Amino acid sequence: MTLTPLPEDQWDEAVDAALSRMLPAERRNPRAAGNALATMVRHPALTKAFLGFNVHLLFGSTLSPRLRELAILRVAHQRGCEYEWHHHVRMGTAAGLTESDIAAARGSATATDEFDRLLLRAVDELGEKSALSDETWAALGERLDDRQRMDLVFTVGGYTTLAMAFNTFGVQVEQ
Repeated sequence: MTLTPLPEDQWDEAVDAALSRMLPAERRNPRAAGNALATMVRHPALTKAFLGFNVHLLFGSTLSPRLRELAILRVAHQRGCEYEWHHHVRMGTAAGLTESDIAAARGSATATDEFDRLLLRAVDELGEKSALSDETWAALGERLDDRQRMDLVFTVGGYTTLAMAFNTFGVQVEQ
């Protein structure tokens, strides 16, 4: 199945309102919004609701940007989501991830940092069982507080949802 980005002549006030929490006015158009958002706005009410949540994950999360991006990259790898992977490699690099960290998220290398290995294992558990083991929850708690662990669970869930949508809709990486 493929959903294409919403044609420019169909962008209206509902689309603009749906994107307003995520994008400044000058980016609320089909060229600047990117293929993912330009496709999502085929359903403005859903987009507006989901972006409220996604804005928290990206900009309000208690996780450090580095840990957030490491988790998102693992989700993108698990779900085979090229669009998510492409964009979050760039964002992860900006947040301090190294090539080695990115390879670990992809599973082609072992994370050198013990906590990174734990975080990747946590993402794997959530992907496989939709739950963290008591052992993993406790180990994460040695470095993350309850809010951070909650943000981790919701980040994995939110980006799993996006990966499912992007893969199903056939969202293409921008050229």
